[in-house]
Amino acid sequence: MHCLRIAVCFIAVTLSAFAYAQTSSRNADGTPKMTNNQVNSPLGVGKGIFPGRVVWIHNPGVANWDGETGSWYEPRWNNQVKADEMIRQAIVSLSGKKNARQAWNALFKYFNSTHNRGNLGYKAGEKIAIKLNMNNSFGYADNEQLNSSPYVTLALLRSMINDGGVRPEDITVCEPSRYLTDQLYNLCHGEFPDVHFVDNVGEQGRTKCEFYDNAIPFTAGKGEKQKGLAKCIVDADYVINSALLKIHTGPGVTLTGKNWYGATSLDKEWRKNSHNAVSQDKRNGVPKYSSFVDFIGHKDLGGKCMLYLIDGTYGSRDVNGKPDPKWQKAPFNGDWACSILMSQDPLAGDSVGLDLLVYEWPEVASLPFCDLYLVEAASIPNPPSGTVYDPEDDGKPLKEPLGLTEHWNKDKDYSAIDLIYKKL
Repeated sequence: MHCLRIAVCFIAVTLSAFAYAQTSSRNADGTPKMTNNQVNSPLGVGKGIFPGRVVWIHNPGVANWDGETGSWYEPRWNNQVKADEMIRQAIVSLSGKKNARQAWNALFKYFNSTHNRGNLGYKAGEKIAIKLNMNNSFGYADNEQLNSSPYVTLALLRSMINDGGVRPEDITVCEPSRYLTDQLYNLCHGEFPDVHFVDNVGEQGRTKCEFYDNAIPFTAGKGEKQKGLAKCIVDADYVINSALLKIHTGPGVTLTGKNWYGATSLDKEWRKNSHNAVSQDKRNGVPKYSSFVDFIGHKDLGGKCMLYLIDGTYGSRDVNGKPDPKWQKAPFNGDWACSILMSQDPLAGDSVGLDLLVYEWPEVASLPFCDLYLVEAASIPNPPSGTVYDPEDDGKPLKEPLGLTEHWNKDKDYSAIDLIYKKL
């Protein structure tokens, strides 16, 4: 059995201020029901050098905001040295190599060997896009709401460039649907001015995102959506999906699966966009088509993604507002999550992120059946909804599971997902 590397005491949940969803959406102990409502019942096939491996790096002190003074993103509340250490440790543990240089080379070689490019590493001139989650940005000035950490982003760039030997000019940091805010841009551009920064507006040193029309038509007959895709992602040779550890009102969680939504031709005014097929049936859990599966299975999104990162340095129960509250249960014990998750498997990484959020805040009404997209993606070609997923609508439907999903047991152990926990 693959299991968490240290014993962590399971604390019984206390249900409090949040309203429950319907009774049919809750288990006898009050926890939210899931599409796969059994623990240690894996679905799908693991991806990666070590199939289904997820690395959880926990580094208390990387985030220190007191929750009241100033804002979470200020340098005084964030430890860059600890963020750098977290990224390097995650890369090494994910690859099984001795150091970060060897680890990056192994990740590139694995990706290329599984995409019919030969057993080759990164070559100068190949393009890498990093898709952030800046969904709560409303201009270039930072606000109190949680977006991708400037410090985790800089740590990722430092490791790619200084350890992995990637040329800065081959890297694009992007948020096609929103703004790359000042704290992140100034910090990262200040150290790596040759890195490209692409966002929805393209002002103050950033480049305005362009889109390929109808690049993701989605599985046929599944409603209106934004069907353009960001050129900086489509044109990349490799993509890194850098998401957030956060609950979301509609789909229940916002992890790497939802993060792809921001690569489409959205209007920065979110009310103008179509949001169909992103939410589960929270009342009864009836399986249905999920657009997240099309994202994960699309040749230019999940198909190009070499690495999945979930930034949980703060993490949040609420989609809007300041990061809040701090995490009360073990191993956090009243601190911020101070964690990152990293995987080569899009479903395994999101599965661990989902389990963490449900474990900490089981009472939230949007959580029931929020694993629908993971079960659908892991069950291809026979997902519970009966959907024949064809992300490019080209008559060539997906034929194999897109990864491995599973829920942990009360001891935070998995039977198939290879979870490695490291507290630094």
